[in-house]
Amino acid sequence: MRRLLIHPAIDGDRLSQLQNAAPELEIINAASNEEALSAVADADGFFGKMTPQLLEQAGQLAWVQSPTASLEHYLFPELIEHPCLLSNMRGLFSDVIADHVMGYVLCFARNLHIYLRRQMQSNWEPVGGESARSGFETGPGTVSSMDESHLHPADCSMGVVGVGNIGAEVCRRAAAFGMELCGVDPVARTVPGLLGEIWPVDRLPELLARSDFVVIAAPHTPQTEKLFRYEQFSRMKPTAYLINIGRGVIVDLADLNRALDEGRIAGAALDVFEVEPLPADDPLWQRENVIITPHVAAASPRIAERHLNTLVENVGRFARGETPINLVDKRRWF
Repeated sequence: MRRLLIHPAIDGDRLSQLQNAAPELEIINAASNEEALSAVADADGFFGKMTPQLLEQAGQLAWVQSPTASLEHYLFPELIEHPCLLSNMRGLFSDVIADHVMGYVLCFARNLHIYLRRQMQSNWEPVGGESARSGFETGPGTVSSMDESHLHPADCSMGVVGVGNIGAEVCRRAAAFGMELCGVDPVARTVPGLLGEIWPVDRLPELLARSDFVVIAAPHTPQTEKLFRYEQFSRMKPTAYLINIGRGVIVDLADLNRALDEGRIAGAALDVFEVEPLPADDPLWQRENVIITPHVAAASPRIAERHLNTLVENVGRFARGETPINLVDKRRWF
């Protein structure tokens, strides 16, 4: 009988569903580190937080399931070198995070981030100026400064950096608004029906130069850390906006602040940061052209159900000797 070790222990309801999905599997739900260290020697599979100490005691481990999609905090050299398969929880958040991205886009396009601030001041002042408002006598016969200050999404382009599950869903949402799309990715080469060609990463400068909204949807890997520095912001349009829902370490915040100070880009929307919480003295907090959300782009009442469904699916596959879904390349961190 194959053995699955779970540590930290999960609640009884989830454990029961796993047992029902794989009655032929012995499941050890270890509440303590000592219990986990004792059980891991004979475990064939593992779900939870793998550590070097646990891996060192593992005698026949064939599969590890990460409880998260991100792996930068999960991987360590010994796990990378170990012959076990590793699967993660990617694919749970795509629509939720894509909705968050489009919320940012609409805020910038319609100046909602500015109007919310003005509302708190009881300030009736349209961006572009009240004097630009067309009257009933003439109607909107000409393009005013007010019109020019509000973007039409279908006239805008979006470049997506990292066109995996999340990036592809961002493309689908943006396409529904009529936006022109481009993307770069080290692996993906198409989003069927939407993006016939995804460029290799070395074409990032071209993406930056043509995009009105640059969306970072890439994972944290050795290749993406500090990918966005002052040079990348300088390649963007001065009217373009940066959106980061990927990983905080991809964007150098000192360089971003410098680019904003110099007007190199029009603004930024950030859900993730190099340091979290974002320090209270960071200039980003005070910028009217910056939207900050506290790492909540993936928050949704749907995620826990999807997380359990993925776990049940993979535990069942493991019990039957089938290949788990969401296998990752440990050396590439995704």
